[in-house]
Amino acid sequence: MPLTTEKTISLPDVDMHFYKPRNPVTVPITKSEIATDSSSPNFVRHIEFDVSGTDLENRIVPGQSVGVIAEGIDENGRPHKVRLYSSCSPSGGEDGRGKIYATTVKRVIDEHWETQELFLGVCSNYLCNRKAGDKILMTGPAGKRFILPENPQDYNYLFFATGTGIAPFRGMIMDLLRMDYSNDLVLAFGCPYRTDLLYKNLFGELDQKHSSFRYLKSVSREDPRADGTKPYVQYSLIDRADLMKPILEKDNTLIYICGLKGMETGIFQILAMMGKFDYLKVDDTLMEKDPAHWTRDELKTGVKPAERMFLEVY
Repeated sequence: MPLTTEKTISLPDVDMHFYKPRNPVTVPITKSEIATDSSSPNFVRHIEFDVSGTDLENRIVPGQSVGVIAEGIDENGRPHKVRLYSSCSPSGGEDGRGKIYATTVKRVIDEHWETQELFLGVCSNYLCNRKAGDKILMTGPAGKRFILPENPQDYNYLFFATGTGIAPFRGMIMDLLRMDYSNDLVLAFGCPYRTDLLYKNLFGELDQKHSSFRYLKSVSREDPRADGTKPYVQYSLIDRADLMKPILEKDNTLIYICGLKGMETGIFQILAMMGKFDYLKVDDTLMEKDPAHWTRDELKTGVKPAERMFLEVY
């Protein structure tokens, strides 16, 4: 299983950290709307905010994040820590003038395993509770690695996302399709139910309008594969090999992965099973072992993204 020599991918310089946790800026929310179907068991909102007149204006690029500081204090009597949320807007924001940007936020609602008490994510619920006109404390922008490269039209892209990990890809895809882009662009999005297909109308319309773009949906709890297994997003590499394999074989293809931590290991394993080691850094101890038999622990510690793969998991 030979490894392919890596090529350096040049990323553009981006502005960062105009506002830090000690000196946040106050910005108003302009829109907050539900992003899932009304019957969804989850609560995800598309939230827009106005940064006009601040140093954030026209300076947030797809793949970067902004920070939000919830009001109040934590259980230790200290101010809440900043929480980062990916921008889902294209360059120039929602308005095209760099004044209105957006993010995609899921309310964290869970049960504590030991106490059996209901647990609410502080910042996600604070942010989802805000209405148009409410003001929030914001930091950023943050992030310089999970962005499109210089000369983005020169590459092909495979985007893999689960849940709100779709946020940066919304902006990236809108940017790419607004330029003179004719290469291959695929978004593979995974979620439990059809009601959780975020921005499905937008991506469906773009799929119909642009021959270079393909939108693949993996609904894990509703559409079993032929062998009965759940169609997690990584299986799109196998189930749509007719589309994916030719793109993977091109030396100007980049892979971006964003979503819940752990989703990447399935993609790593399938890429290795396909022999696509030019996207991976694999420990020598694993190279003599069939990737199909790599354990979860081996995948976590022995396989990392190579130069042509960008990873953002949380």
